[in-house]
Amino acid sequence: MRFAIMGSGGVGGYFGARLAAAGHEVTFIARGEHLAALQRDGLRVSSIEGDLHLTEVKATDDPHTVGVVDAVIVAVKAWQVSEAAEAIRPLVGAETLVVPLENGVEAADTLAEALGKESVLEGLCGILAWQEAPGHIRHAGVAPFVRFGERDNHTSERAERLKAAFDAAHGVTAEIPDDIQAAVWSKFLFICAMSGIGAITRAPIGVTRRLPETREMIEQILTEIVAVARARGIALPEDAEARALGFIDALPEASTASMQRDIMAGRPSELESQNGAVVRLGREAGVATPVNALIHSALLPQERKAREAN
Repeated sequence: MRFAIMGSGGVGGYFGARLAAAGHEVTFIARGEHLAALQRDGLRVSSIEGDLHLTEVKATDDPHTVGVVDAVIVAVKAWQVSEAAEAIRPLVGAETLVVPLENGVEAADTLAEALGKESVLEGLCGILAWQEAPGHIRHAGVAPFVRFGERDNHTSERAERLKAAFDAAHGVTAEIPDDIQAAVWSKFLFICAMSGIGAITRAPIGVTRRLPETREMIEQILTEIVAVARARGIALPEDAEARALGFIDALPEASTASMQRDIMAGRPSELESQNGAVVRLGREAGVATPVNALIHSALLPQERKAREAN
């Protein structure tokens, strides 16, 4: 298959590299020093699933030069999805699949509104990875997986083709869940809790899950998200909170979320797409979210400052 990776950092860089190594034609959409390194030296992945160095990769900052592809993997920050939707228009033809691998729960809606609902699958991924240096991706935790499917959960040949492409890639597990919306919210559940507690405490997950006070806060974040999801008709399993907490407990002690790292570095973050989204969607559904509201409010001044600087 022909893939374009929109956002070639930790998530897009890792999954794109594995697809390219499996023999698929992959073009990375990147910019700045990262783009220059990709074009000059290829892409290097340091991974607990096995290191990889692609000495030559296709990379550009101009989607117009790529043409229509079979699938676009959208792996930008959640707050960049609207901009990405406009940028990838030249890549999208009548048969192109657009798959978001985002931390929030609204990316597919945003993409469908811009590109047409017939092009967009719902999707998510799990991985602890980041861009360590230009042209270099570091995968340090979580067995990498992608999950995707038609937004109304009907079976389709195109989703199966995409799964087959990922199945051929080493270091990736692909799945088409029975209920993709529940899967997206289940991922959102743990990543939003991890992001929120990490961003407000500036501590790694090993610390916050161990201290009784911050562990209780994590549990309260999870409870609020589950309440919002169920009020919106998402069929989360009864043990959704326990599963999310179990995932958090299994992470390496030094783990931090990308939102936390961005906030600590003074960069724009996914605050509005994570804890802020819980507050906003909860308000729409008539569900109180006091702990997420506290996190959102406490971090909002810094978020506004970071966005003004950018």
